[in-house]
Amino acid sequence: MYTPVSSRAATAYRQVGVQSCVDGATPHMLIKMLFDGLMQSLHAARGAMQRGEIEEKGRHLSKAVRILDEGLKGALNPAQGGELADNLRLLYAYSIRQLTLANLRNDASLVEEVVQLIAPVAQSWEEIGAAASTAGTQE
Repeated sequence: MYTPVSSRAATAYRQVGVQSCVDGATPHMLIKMLFDGLMQSLHAARGAMQRGEIEEKGRHLSKAVRILDEGLKGALNPAQGGELADNLRLLYAYSIRQLTLANLRNDASLVEEVVQLIAPVAQSWEEIGAAASTAGTQE
């Protein structure tokens, strides 16, 4: 049904769509996208572990680590965020260590631990954005 050319076209289309979203996003939305991508990668890694797909597990865990390290941790501003930024930096560093161990040990429980730690932060970030949007429309 699909030819390799169609598959490549679909991939290119998705990349353009993602780029369009990034280009028009506020800083808050960009962090939300990072959280969304992180959670998606964590769930995909856990699923790959359950199916015994070692290469796929490694790919998803590597992506999750990069999002944590280069995206979320890299976006922190200790000068403005103070203690909260420091605590998030420690949480992200801990999560990176746990995901590295999860990859080495093929331990889905360590991935689940990171999901449980990050999910409330991601949810809070989303709620902040929703509250700011609501406040902006009421003015």
